[in-house]
Amino acid sequence: MTTTRQVAPAATSDGVPPARQAQPAEERHATELAFLAAHDDGPRPPGWALTPRAVVTFICGSGGEALELPKNRRAAENDGRALPSRLVVEAKFVGERALVERCVVTLAGERGLLLVGEPGTAKSMLSELLAAAVCGTSALTVQGTAGTTEDAFRYGWNYALLLAQGPSPQALVASPVLTAMRSGRVARVEEITRCLPEVQDALVSILSDRRVSVPELAGTPDAQVAAAPGFTVIATANLRDRGVSEMSAALKRRFNFETVTPIADPEAETALVRSQATAVVRRAGAAFSVDDAVLDALVTVFRDLRSGRSTEGWDVERPGTVMSTAEAVQVAASLGVAAAYLPAGDVLDLVPGHLLGVVRKDDPADHSRLLGYWDGPVRRRAEDGSAMWRRLWDLRENLR
Repeated sequence: MTTTRQVAPAATSDGVPPARQAQPAEERHATELAFLAAHDDGPRPPGWALTPRAVVTFICGSGGEALELPKNRRAAENDGRALPSRLVVEAKFVGERALVERCVVTLAGERGLLLVGEPGTAKSMLSELLAAAVCGTSALTVQGTAGTTEDAFRYGWNYALLLAQGPSPQALVASPVLTAMRSGRVARVEEITRCLPEVQDALVSILSDRRVSVPELAGTPDAQVAAAPGFTVIATANLRDRGVSEMSAALKRRFNFETVTPIADPEAETALVRSQATAVVRRAGAAFSVDDAVLDALVTVFRDLRSGRSTEGWDVERPGTVMSTAEAVQVAASLGVAAAYLPAGDVLDLVPGHLLGVVRKDDPADHSRLLGYWDGPVRRRAEDGSAMWRRLWDLRENLR
């Protein structure tokens, strides 16, 4: 007989379990959420933890301005700790404030919100931030896949209890969506177009009738679950997934669509890549030491290939792979980890290899497109006298 030994997670020197790799938004930004709840006591939609205005401030930041708590609310606490009297709320989403405001208005009207866009444009992050700010939790989430069943949107059964007791409220296993309905919170559905159409359509009646019937419990008070005030759904979908499982017209009508586009400002994108890559490397136990000039060049390559045009206006053949900001963050983080743990010469020498790893994910022909970019903008910038681009041009052989 083969036995499996359970290995407990290693504890730190003081006996405390190790920190998690990632915290949900409501824990990561708990102080800001508690501060904003105390700061703005304006009208709130039913079930909301913050006012709509405070939700927008939480996501978009306070513009560098320190918000001040009114004196009569400074005794408010967050997990037993007094809140700061002044706080600068950091921006967490790089994008149009108007987009965030439209999303908040949609949710305040208890209508479904569908965030669409290219992969890597922070749709899931925006969904998580919205849910955390609106109802205090982002955990009521369904991850859409080809294997997702209708139970993920409605309910299932604890079969041991079902066999022992028959259908009963105790045997019913609520889905994240059903839990959100009961408590008046936000349910999240990631990659909804990855679900089969018949599974997606389980949401049609939920979003229109705002209730779920449980026929197995007919004749009891639990035969229907009605949505409490505040319930709504945020879903995400990648534009590259169109045609995978196309949404029905009936389901589309239950959602307001908002498109999340790539970051328009190159400086803002570079700053985001730097901050997120720094966080990744810090979690890996090291300091981020990649030079700003290398990050600028990296982001420039991603933006040129994504748009099909260089910053100078030269045409560039776009690869089939999505050259997203999220991919740029991963490359920058890899450079940072390599510089910290495997130092060997200039970190710039590693850039072509990592870029090749990115473009080879989908279409083998993207290799030649990357070489074409090197023979175009990279070579021209090198000829214009840039030492950085001259070094990258010299590294062309690393792309073979």
